[in-house]
Amino acid sequence: MSGALAVFDLGKTNSKLFVFAPDGRLLDERRTRPVWTQFRGRSVLDDEALFAWMSAGLAEAVAEHDVERMMVSAHGCAFALVNGNRLLHPILDYEQEIPDAVAAVIDPMLPPFSETFTPHLPLGFSIARHLYWLETAEPELFSAADAILFYPQYWVWRFSGRPLTEASYLGAHNQFWAPLKRDFSSLVDRLGWRSKFPPLAPAGSVVGQTQVRLAGGGTRSVAVHNGVHDSNAALAYYRMTGLAGFTLVSTGTWVIIINLDCPLDALEEGRDMIANVTVKGEPAPSLRFMGGREFDLISENWNGPISQPAIEAVVARGVFALPSWAAGGPFPDNEGRIAGGVVAGEERAAVAALYVAMMTDLSLDLIRSDNLLVVDGGLARIDLFPAMLGQLRPGQKVVRSTMSEGSATGAAALAFEAVGLRPFRDETVPVAASAISGLDAYRARWRELAEAERLAARGGQAAAREAGR
Repeated sequence: MSGALAVFDLGKTNSKLFVFAPDGRLLDERRTRPVWTQFRGRSVLDDEALFAWMSAGLAEAVAEHDVERMMVSAHGCAFALVNGNRLLHPILDYEQEIPDAVAAVIDPMLPPFSETFTPHLPLGFSIARHLYWLETAEPELFSAADAILFYPQYWVWRFSGRPLTEASYLGAHNQFWAPLKRDFSSLVDRLGWRSKFPPLAPAGSVVGQTQVRLAGGGTRSVAVHNGVHDSNAALAYYRMTGLAGFTLVSTGTWVIIINLDCPLDALEEGRDMIANVTVKGEPAPSLRFMGGREFDLISENWNGPISQPAIEAVVARGVFALPSWAAGGPFPDNEGRIAGGVVAGEERAAVAALYVAMMTDLSLDLIRSDNLLVVDGGLARIDLFPAMLGQLRPGQKVVRSTMSEGSATGAAALAFEAVGLRPFRDETVPVAASAISGLDAYRARWRELAEAERLAARGGQAAAREAGR
């Protein structure tokens, strides 16, 4: 194969285009931010703006780098309703709660944790809730849909015209899949939705063609590969480079932690622990929290370096960011706050970095991680983040990706494998543990405060439920 591969890595906050040579070299990259707008009182994606950016970027990549194929990796919790070649409703923003009257109907229908290994989640973190919302609010539109497409497959369909489903997205915390049965859940059949899901195709497989219009005139045919769920693409990448027996800490808007060695019976429903599904259909014990979003909120969008003296200063003062600053995660009932003093600038960013480290460290305990730690994604660029994990967890070796784009590279690896190429090798590098004075004591106090507030919040909710009877 002489041509290159274009990978669209579509996150909730940032959307990226990467161009890979057949030998795995990164040739080019471009970035944009998806635009969210309003439609009939609902927050939705401006899919036409994103499609225009993707189309222009693909055309430029074809002209400049001889791109012959394209692949999509995308964030979870999004879907599209389509009929023929029409999108019937814009793609919903998962960060909005459904109406109480709709929740009162769908939430009791959601399957038990023992069937889907997915807890009952807020907002649109379970696609089933948002899908039922649209069925209730737009019954004629829903009835007209001949396919429910997950977010990566929406773009596959948009470029190739072919409606498909894919295992890693189908099994990503949406109440549609029963991992142990490897079949749709009871909810899908109860609501009569099974016929609306298109056939399954493997992530990375060649599923069609798209015609790319070139700026100078004419068109080029580009092969379209079936898309993939982003954190599962990262997991596939590290497995394909030969790593085994590891815990992946995939970071972006979300911190998603996957440990295939964790027993399923260790997953705690009340702490946002789930079984995702690998690209091969295997259950993938996982835990996630919105660590990238929370870092930005706590740090007030700090974008500079964070020094060890700044970390040590707030550790010595006993300043803590306590969970939670966004929905989901292992402390879903807690209200985020800063305790122990006022901080600003780099010290506030240091508190934010400590928060993400504390949350990740606790999450690794919850998911029974005692193996190799692989840190990937945007937060891996904060040098002290993986280094603090090394200090907090001296019994585990910590490595980080030198590319910090595991989901995009994983998508590339899957597409290349489909045409007989395996260009990637293990490029992780060991992380030296930090030596921050007082960090262990800081962790103990942080956990004490966070757990006390968790128990108080849960107790208050129980009392409120009892009072309401």
